[in-house]
Amino acid sequence: MQVQPYVFFDGRCEEAVEFYRGALGAEVTMLMRYKDSPDPAMVQPGAENKVMHASLRIGDTTVLASDGRAEGRPSFQGFALSLTVPNEAEAERRFASLGNGGQVQMPLTKTFFSPRFGMVADRFGVSWMVYVAP
Repeated sequence: MQVQPYVFFDGRCEEAVEFYRGALGAEVTMLMRYKDSPDPAMVQPGAENKVMHASLRIGDTTVLASDGRAEGRPSFQGFALSLTVPNEAEAERRFASLGNGGQVQMPLTKTFFSPRFGMVADRFGVSWMVYVAP
């Protein structure tokens, strides 16, 4: 069994995919636009080029993404994606990349459970926790 995050960017999925490629080295393993759907009833007028489904590999994890209804009102509340990195230098680099255009929620710092831990919401509003395992 697997649990995979499926993130709906409500119209900004393609931009998010490109951001995560640069910030995290994400590999796009699949991307389907609504216009490519075998079911024409799924295509809303004006959304033909929006992302119906995307699959990204970030390290050993698959993150799924979509534009969803593309209404321009994404909401990312009540969860965070946790990124475990191998060392402090990598934590600094990834935290800065994810925070580019976003908002730091807790600065990257030493804690009782990690040599580096911080929380940041990226430019799309997705919360990330960056963590170095002790």
